[in-house]
Amino acid sequence: MKLPVVTFATLAVAGCAHAPPDSAPPPGAAESPRIAIVVDDLGDQLAPARRVLALPGPVACAFLPGSPHTGALAQQAHALGKEVLVHLPLQPRAVQARPVGLSAGSTALDVDAYLAASLEAVPHASGVNNHQGSLLTTQRQPMDWLMAAMARRGGLYFLDSRTAAHSVAYDRALANGLRATARDVFLDADPDPRAIRAAFGALVRRAHRHGQAVAIAHPYPATLQVLEELLPHLDGAAVHLVPPSALTRTAAAPGLKLKLSPSRGGARARAPSLPAARSAAAR
Repeated sequence: MKLPVVTFATLAVAGCAHAPPDSAPPPGAAESPRIAIVVDDLGDQLAPARRVLALPGPVACAFLPGSPHTGALAQQAHALGKEVLVHLPLQPRAVQARPVGLSAGSTALDVDAYLAASLEAVPHASGVNNHQGSLLTTQRQPMDWLMAAMARRGGLYFLDSRTAAHSVAYDRALANGLRATARDVFLDADPDPRAIRAAFGALVRRAHRHGQAVAIAHPYPATLQVLEELLPHLDGAAVHLVPPSALTRTAAAPGLKLKLSPSRGGARARAPSLPAARSAAAR
């Protein structure tokens, strides 16, 4: 069956329960509304990841550092011009679907060593976003340690997945001089195809309202089907798909810089082992 051309009108469905409160457009926002889409939880399974890599345009790929196929898939994503992120496992408030890399008990040296190990496991990563983390992203101290460790390495940006309503991760990224952005819409919080299309419509509306919007999705069969249907028709929705790095901003003043100096000539923290992959996909 031939798919209809998707227009902004057909995408402008009502409501989006998963978007954070509206904010003003960022300074210097482009006149043409821009959206970024990041697919999380990649690296455990090959087949869905290959469908993600085949999606048209600069759909970004966030890889779990402890997953068996992450290295090879991240190489392929980079070769195809997709932006690569480390999907960093952080401690949630409740059930964790996979081993946590950083927890409330982690020290500054733990954070630095785990970030180093994760960046090594995910080649070509230009950004980091949190996997789970509904507890840790609400705590200022560990977030400052993480953002300071990223800033010391240079060239990285942070995407706050906003798994907690009171996350401080985005603000602490800016305060530590990083480029940062934050998730506006979860495309597949409800994995029903109709709900995914509705969330996509909310993404488009938000971009038209604020100049830009960021969505996070997962490699579920229904999500991939909807993206395969809609992404070729974005011109009809009058939005432009860009990598998430294009929607980052920096603080006017860099703010807090932590005094955790890099391990130069002194004792170095041993890089921790990365969490082993589990068969079930984690959110």
